[in-house]
Amino acid sequence: MVLSLGWRRRGIAFLSGAIGALALPPFGLILAMAVPMTVAVWLIDGSQAVGMGRLARLKSAFGAGWWLGFGYFLLGLWWVGAACLVDGDRFLWALPLGVLALPAGLALFPALGFVIACLLWSSGPRRVFALAFGLGASEWARGLLFTGFPWNDIGMALGANLMLAQTASSIGLHGLTFVAIALFATPATLWHPGQGLSPNPTIAALLVLTAMAGMGSLRLSAPSSDPVPGVRLRLIQPNISQGASFAPENKDAIVRRYLELSDRDGGLDRQGDRFTHLIWPESAFPFILSRDPRALGDIASLLGRGAVLITGAATADMTPEREAIYHNSIEMVGRDGLLPERYDKHHLVPFGEYLPFQSFLKAIGATQFVQAPGGFAAGAGQRALAAPGLPPATPLICYEAIFPVEVGDAISGAKRAGWLLNVTDDAWFGTTPGPYQHYAQARLRAIELGLPLVRVANSGISAVVDGMGREIAAAPLGVETVLDAHLPEALAPTWQSRFGSATAATIGVVFLFLAAVRWKPLG
Repeated sequence: MVLSLGWRRRGIAFLSGAIGALALPPFGLILAMAVPMTVAVWLIDGSQAVGMGRLARLKSAFGAGWWLGFGYFLLGLWWVGAACLVDGDRFLWALPLGVLALPAGLALFPALGFVIACLLWSSGPRRVFALAFGLGASEWARGLLFTGFPWNDIGMALGANLMLAQTASSIGLHGLTFVAIALFATPATLWHPGQGLSPNPTIAALLVLTAMAGMGSLRLSAPSSDPVPGVRLRLIQPNISQGASFAPENKDAIVRRYLELSDRDGGLDRQGDRFTHLIWPESAFPFILSRDPRALGDIASLLGRGAVLITGAATADMTPEREAIYHNSIEMVGRDGLLPERYDKHHLVPFGEYLPFQSFLKAIGATQFVQAPGGFAAGAGQRALAAPGLPPATPLICYEAIFPVEVGDAISGAKRAGWLLNVTDDAWFGTTPGPYQHYAQARLRAIELGLPLVRVANSGISAVVDGMGREIAAAPLGVETVLDAHLPEALAPTWQSRFGSATAATIGVVFLFLAAVRWKPLG
């Protein structure tokens, strides 16, 4: 494999990357990530062939990294294309972009990571740290550059497992990524020509994994957090499909469905308590709620005195020139109507909620998937949402929940939020792996920050989890259901919530040092 050339080398890289995607939800085969990471070491070994110039070695490493990344992202993100089939007459043209162009573009990051690793390469076990630093740094960059897209970060191979994910409370997702790459690459060092069997690095990696699992199990053995007094949540998962069933002409039927689900059993849970806070998912309505007095009146009639609805909704603000600016928002409704407090999504989905290079793409007939005239405008930024009767929440609309740096920055402000609120609509992607991956990433934010997560999804997965990621209540994907639950109290601030990315950065620097320093024998 080390000496493979041409299409055989590319095929090995592609196949190993594809196998690595099996470590992600919904499959969760954690050790599958050892295949691409081990193969990555061997591929870069092959780029060090005698007689190759430095530029040729870097080019060889770049190509191997691209093919491995393409296999990983193609098999991990193929489901993105499902959104193009919801309204196939308008968006079928985008199917190759979602299924092929997106993985091809994302593969440039592991290709860059391979180049960095190649610059630090050595012949011994320390080359594992070169790979961990190079690929870990490129994964971090993937979450930041060009608006960022940290979906299926390599660290999620550990972060999707509840026991192993507890380490994220200390080192965060990016720390998990550095560690995961190093651990899963160690089998490449088991045998070295001229030296024979060398099991120590792999044994050390297994011991680290065992220690992580043991510490995670110990952390999870702690009793559940006390509930926030006086709070009873009711989460509505209506499972309304995109397309015709969500068309504006069906607005009355959609509102009626929400109201009927919300009033199930008279609004009482199994203990006979009525909800104090009702939560509906992202984009619950195919209309502007604030402009519909009838819908607002029906909602207000449902709410008991003191109860509040928190819902995803499109909103529209008028400019002085009487032009509407649309936002993807979270609004609140009380007994007396719409409350003034709201949150506008600030990290929008390219092509989904707005068009990059809008002038050019509109000229050729392209539009964003969500039909707001001109696309949605970004909100002012992350901030706390104050709902009556609840601790302040960090609101996260849809894929805002996958950005650990942004969410962590919001938490590290002057006043720590008491919980995370994630409203989303994953119905675009059906029963593919996408919603499972989205839920796992949102749950990891709760573990990182020690904050409970309330997640309300149109088609699932909806859940209430505590600050360790343990499920208080959860609804499966693709069903219509109602979830009643209490809101757990926040845990004490975690190391990650206090220091953010500093610990992950320290791990990266240590790996760089271990890879770059040339040790001299004593004496």
